[in-house]
Amino acid sequence: MDTLIIVLGPTGVGKSDISIQLAKHYHTEIISADSRQFFRELSIGTAVPSADDLRMVPHHFIQTKSIHEYYNVSEYETEALQLIGELFKRINPVVLTGGSMLYVDTICNGIDDIPTVDPEIRGEVIGWYEKNGIDALRQRLLEVDPEYYQIVDLNNPKRMLHAIEIHQMTGLPITSFRKKTIKERPFHIIKVGINQDRKILYERINQRVLKMMDAGLLEEAKAVYPHRKLNSLNTVGYKELFSYLDGDCTLEEAIDLIQRNTRRYARKQLTWFRRDQQIEWFEPNQISEIVDFVDQKMNHNE
Repeated sequence: MDTLIIVLGPTGVGKSDISIQLAKHYHTEIISADSRQFFRELSIGTAVPSADDLRMVPHHFIQTKSIHEYYNVSEYETEALQLIGELFKRINPVVLTGGSMLYVDTICNGIDDIPTVDPEIRGEVIGWYEKNGIDALRQRLLEVDPEYYQIVDLNNPKRMLHAIEIHQMTGLPITSFRKKTIKERPFHIIKVGINQDRKILYERINQRVLKMMDAGLLEEAKAVYPHRKLNSLNTVGYKELFSYLDGDCTLEEAIDLIQRNTRRYARKQLTWFRRDQQIEWFEPNQISEIVDFVDQKMNHNE
């Protein structure tokens, strides 16, 4: 049976390396489920695979969009499933990897139809947000939909506003619309989780941020700084440097904030992924154990 191997885990743990090793072992290709690696203007701060890695193994959904293009998880579901179907015509298994929880989840379970928001409600909610600010928006979302609060980007007011609008219109959390039916996929899914001791992971994250700075992250942030209001740039690594460029903090403070916010995001990812009992967890150095596990699962589902 066609098999999709999903490699997931917190940011900075080494998912890309594991995915490349698996893709080389199975002579296959990699689909990215990282919602920030889609943008061609962002390379360093999104940890896009190196040119050597991209030559070694074909990757998909890497720098295929501009930061100026609107792109959402529903469009990704449609395009990624179409690509997966095409790939299965010539290779099996296929590897998908990324830490964007909603994007991974939509490939596994799909997104149910969410009702269109009434324009009057939308105007009312936006007016409330403009008056009360993002902290009040976060608190309101936590009250009406604590589950969505755990997975949504809390620096993305557009997504939070949409969840509030849905709740105000229907009285139901937006997550309830995503749970009604789990869509059956015409392929088998194997979920491989990568994690390690938290102290080691945090140190890896801290060092990775410093390496990004050495590689030119500040220069990359300066290049997109004129467009800093775009939703695609409202992400860890860029927004902290925008604060520095605005004169609101020192460069050292901005780097500390990037490290802290990345560690927080890693915790959030782990909280979400640990709810999924289908994930088999491994350390980053257990590639042979991962291959054995995948082979066993694939043989079982033949």
